[in-house]
Amino acid sequence: MSMLSGLTTRGRCLLAAGVAAAICAWALNERDLLRVAVFVVALPLLVVAFLSISKVRIGAGRQLLPDRVPAGTEATVQLELWRTGHLPAGEVLLEDGVAYALGARPRFVVERLPHDHRVPLRYPVRPVMRGIQHIGPLRARVTDPFGVCEFERELIGKSRLTVVPRTESLNGLPFGSGVGAGDEGALRRGSGVGDPDAMVRQYRQGDDLRMVHWPSTARRDEIIVRMEQKPRHGGTTVLIDHRTAAHHGTGPTASIEWAVSFAASVCVHLRRAGHGVRLVSEHGKLLAEIPAESSPAHDNLALDALAVLQTAHQRDITLGHDPGAGQELIAVLGNVSNDAIHELGRYRSAGRRNLAVLLDTAAFSAAVTAPAQRATAVEDSARMLRASGWGVVIANPTSSAPAVWSELCRASRSRPAMMQP
Repeated sequence: MSMLSGLTTRGRCLLAAGVAAAICAWALNERDLLRVAVFVVALPLLVVAFLSISKVRIGAGRQLLPDRVPAGTEATVQLELWRTGHLPAGEVLLEDGVAYALGARPRFVVERLPHDHRVPLRYPVRPVMRGIQHIGPLRARVTDPFGVCEFERELIGKSRLTVVPRTESLNGLPFGSGVGAGDEGALRRGSGVGDPDAMVRQYRQGDDLRMVHWPSTARRDEIIVRMEQKPRHGGTTVLIDHRTAAHHGTGPTASIEWAVSFAASVCVHLRRAGHGVRLVSEHGKLLAEIPAESSPAHDNLALDALAVLQTAHQRDITLGHDPGAGQELIAVLGNVSNDAIHELGRYRSAGRRNLAVLLDTAAFSAAVTAPAQRATAVEDSARMLRASGWGVVIANPTSSAPAVWSELCRASRSRPAMMQP
């Protein structure tokens, strides 16, 4: 009976007509009508048997090009369909499962599947939101030329598409970032050319005379050269505030999406500058860590963590330790209360570099308070942070990441600083 479930309405009507004709032929003793009835009944049954055999000999493959894309960027899904058996397959209707956020669900009709080569199919997807998107399953509906029977089966399961936050190119670094930050940077800023801990060795033929370490040469009465070392950069901690109560707006234009995109851009930019980067939440929880002098492949550590980052339900910022772990701190903050600002200042001394991008999150939702009230609340928070020694830049929906970053670099030299709309 499971095989007969594949009969279409036409097939069921044909089968019922054949049975009725057979009953009439038996009642009227009409052998010719009985032969016709047998043929009419046998036709859908034979088609069912034929398709049940041929359907298992259809194969397919799927490839995502690429399998990770920034939000708003187009990716291509490439399908291949082939027939492995000798029995021919009828018309094949393909439908790939695609989430609503990726676009319309693609459908293809393949009238004949050749036996000697694969049929390539492709369609584009453009994810507008970061996250893990699943494409599939790919389902095929095989029908016969008479339209009396069809079978549906799953050819391929789900494929994973990673949609990372969109990043923008940034220029420059905060003042003093090239020599480190925190305790390590302080020690290195106090060292000079005559550092006694410099790594040295004896002169070898062909060494550059500009690398001669004259204090050691004078003490040992032989030429001593400094060993070449890659410049060491201090680490930077990027803090992202992802509390639900701290953000407004929905979809790609929500304030949390702006914050995630900016944090991703900063992490990638600092990594390219040779800095070690720690990405933490507003509670100091480590989300990702990129070592200094790492390869471009390490960008995925931060991007993947931000791709799956969801808003948290905590109402306020609570810290039990320094979220920057002694490094310079760049915080991307939403709405912050006075208690949250005191909490940040409690574990971040004035001797450490503290920079913050303060989002005017209410501006991301037109339904939230009046503009004057919004500006007053954001300015009050920015004023308190600056009073605690922070460099602060205010950003709104019209602010671009490169412009905010440039203002943040200037804020590290002179305070206060504010990003104008």
